[in-house]
Amino acid sequence: MKQKANLILVVDDERDHADGIAESLEKLCTKAIPVYTGKDAMEIVRSQQVDVVVTDLKFEGEDINGLSILEEVRKQNDKTEVILITAYATIDTCKEAIKRGAYDYLTKPIDIGQLRTLVAQAGAKVMAAYSRQTQKNKTDKGQFKFEGVRGKDSAIEGIFEVLRRVAPTNISVLIEGHSGTGKELLARAIHHNSLRWDKPFMPINCAGLPETLLESELFGHVKGAFTGAAGDRKGLFEAADKGTLFLDEIGDMAPSSQAKLLRVLEDGIVIPVGSNKQTVVDVRIISATNQNLNSLIETKDFRQDLYFRIKGVNISLPALRDRAQDIPEFTDYFIKEAVTEVGSKVTGITDAAQTILTHYEWPGNIRQLRNTIRTMVVMCDSDKLDAADIPPEIAQRRQLASGTGSVAGLAGLPLDELEKQAITDTLAKTKGNREQAAKILGIGERTLYRKIKEYNL
Repeated sequence: MKQKANLILVVDDERDHADGIAESLEKLCTKAIPVYTGKDAMEIVRSQQVDVVVTDLKFEGEDINGLSILEEVRKQNDKTEVILITAYATIDTCKEAIKRGAYDYLTKPIDIGQLRTLVAQAGAKVMAAYSRQTQKNKTDKGQFKFEGVRGKDSAIEGIFEVLRRVAPTNISVLIEGHSGTGKELLARAIHHNSLRWDKPFMPINCAGLPETLLESELFGHVKGAFTGAAGDRKGLFEAADKGTLFLDEIGDMAPSSQAKLLRVLEDGIVIPVGSNKQTVVDVRIISATNQNLNSLIETKDFRQDLYFRIKGVNISLPALRDRAQDIPEFTDYFIKEAVTEVGSKVTGITDAAQTILTHYEWPGNIRQLRNTIRTMVVMCDSDKLDAADIPPEIAQRRQLASGTGSVAGLAGLPLDELEKQAITDTLAKTKGNREQAAKILGIGERTLYRKIKEYNL
């Protein structure tokens, strides 16, 4: 059975026509949206993953027409199919539409049955293309190559599903989350699973550079543009052409830089600092922030129009403390990573050490865990990381939180006491939910039941 399209966009400046066509196509998709101006159509195409566009060729009183929309669709997502409707069909117009990548065209008055057939065929073609891309991006285990992105938490599984849908498109992505939650890892995963995977991925921290230098880094500069500009230099937009530009901590960008960034995102034209020369670029934007951009918009510290431009799809990463069940998987991954980097003979981690790490709050999130594991691997003298290898500030803080009061911390407790304490803490944290507790502890429910009976909890 052919899979139906998810989103169909119907564009016609005659409201009754647009509404009627959208209603007639509802059974062929998850959602059909009617819009009445070319401008609104452009905004939706740029911000959402549209599978099929059904658009009139001309709109009264607008410079934008159906061919303009077709061109924007091809720029944003080469899988989206476009069907043109016109009362002014000529052989030249139709040839031009097909040449530019239109799926097909119809002349008014429309035969609804014929339109439904075309839309169904176009939708099936789009979904088949996504399916092929999905298979291409899968590993032998049948999962995407989201390198460094780990987790079995329900929130993370939801994010993975969004990634599978978004990665093969050109839609902009905004990633929100506390510092250290893995926003850049996620951005790289999106890029490596996109159709731009073989082109550059260029990251920049917008909070780490003064305004003038940030603009130079993004847009480039010419010799003499400012003090220290000894020669011409391409910016990251040009360097990332046909690839992906990752704007980390975009909430910290100065207002004047936001305005210049918006112009580039709107027209795809870069002008280096100190120059009048224009360069056309094709760059996918992924942004990240640890701030609440809506609050910044209210205080006039962030442009609302820029927010709408970068927020094609919004992904919110949870803090590591809210996904404790994923810590063992991260630990294993970071051990292997560190071992490869430093040439250590460490093969794993003891249960006692893993218990301490799993129940630590990790205020620095995944970044802190990664650095901690790397330090432990460097300092470890045996083949397994143990509780004694855990940095004192982590072991002692975890010990104080558990209320044991021992200066030696949890590293001095026997394994069975560590296990008992971990089960007690986790059951308290989950308010007695044994299924959830078992997931956090990384053990089966039956094993947890046996341990509860064994420790008389």
